[in-house]
Amino acid sequence: MRYLLGLTLVLLLASCKNESTVKTLKNGTYRAVLELKDNKELPFLFEVNSATTLNIFNAEEIIEVDEVTYRNDSVFIQAPVFEGYIAAVFEDDNLTGTFVNESRDRVVPFRAEYNNDVRFPEPKLVPATQSVEGVWEAVFSQGVEEDEYIAKGIFTQVDHFVYGTFRTTTGDYRYLEGVMDGDVMKLSTFDGAHAFLFTAKVSDSTMEGQFYSGNHWKEPFVAKRNPNYELPDAESLTYLKEGYDRIDFTFPDADGNPVSLTDERFKDKVIVVQIMGTWCPNCLDESKYYTDFYKANTNKDFEIIALAFEYAKTETIAFDRIKRLKTKIGIEYPVLLAQYGTGDKAKAQEKLPMLNHVLSYPTSIFIDKKGNVRKIHTGFNGPATGEKYIEFKNDFESFVAELLAE
Repeated sequence: MRYLLGLTLVLLLASCKNESTVKTLKNGTYRAVLELKDNKELPFLFEVNSATTLNIFNAEEIIEVDEVTYRNDSVFIQAPVFEGYIAAVFEDDNLTGTFVNESRDRVVPFRAEYNNDVRFPEPKLVPATQSVEGVWEAVFSQGVEEDEYIAKGIFTQVDHFVYGTFRTTTGDYRYLEGVMDGDVMKLSTFDGAHAFLFTAKVSDSTMEGQFYSGNHWKEPFVAKRNPNYELPDAESLTYLKEGYDRIDFTFPDADGNPVSLTDERFKDKVIVVQIMGTWCPNCLDESKYYTDFYKANTNKDFEIIALAFEYAKTETIAFDRIKRLKTKIGIEYPVLLAQYGTGDKAKAQEKLPMLNHVLSYPTSIFIDKKGNVRKIHTGFNGPATGEKYIEFKNDFESFVAELLAE
């Protein structure tokens, strides 16, 4: 496997020096680059605060990393919650190595330059000749029947700097940050799980470009200005099949104990079932919000049950991922292991055959005190979507209050 080769190289290089010569990251800002298809580079910035802590920046987002370890001339940067990690060797104050996701057999070449705080180097830019400010109606993989999907681009532009995100029917592409280089838009984000790069040629009312996810996926997209564009209602996409009015399951919790909706703990309570994965950034955003809401409502007849669909190759590793997520963000509601070895949505639907499909991680199923499904919300509008995030929280809280009042 490629990632094993890359990691082996790092470890071999690390073994060449005595433990007494361990080098650590210098405090300050680093410009990191992941090498993608088509000789494209995905840049992001991180700032080292101490030998074992650093922050990754994407627009307004700050990702705190507190698992930085060393082995001779090598450094290992473990993403928070997610399993992805950076393994690199020092070249003076700079770094060279790989970003690794073992469960998915993915490895991406990585390098970082110390004392550089420019995400997209300005000397290579020409003044912006176009603006992407506003709302865009987008289509990804247009004309490819199984891959085509729609999205809503929401961007702000200050001089040549661009910020925003793409919302889809299954979630958002988180905090995107970049520039207009003449009439070319360049946006990137890195969160420790996903590495996204968007490039597009922009005119006054259209854009045409490519979306890169790591170095394993690339697809085209087109978009046109449309200030009134809205995506389909998130509550109309996933539903119960005819003849069903409730769901049923039994899966083990993080300690291996079987949990069912019929357990005494959930009797006569309002329940939200969260379909998610520990590898999923949108699920992480949703889990943080659900955790805060759950803790604030422990005195009410309310429960949340998360069903984790994991890419981890073994059950043991999958349980470890669940326990790590619960510890990192303080989840107090049960997180059950529904599936491991794949995140395939068709396989997930087999575990919940009463649903028409599992379209998105995350998906939330609202159940009333009588055990009936009252609503299913597909996807999640995270903090990067601004007003949509606030709208989701308001709708969630008002609907739960309505069910509790029944």
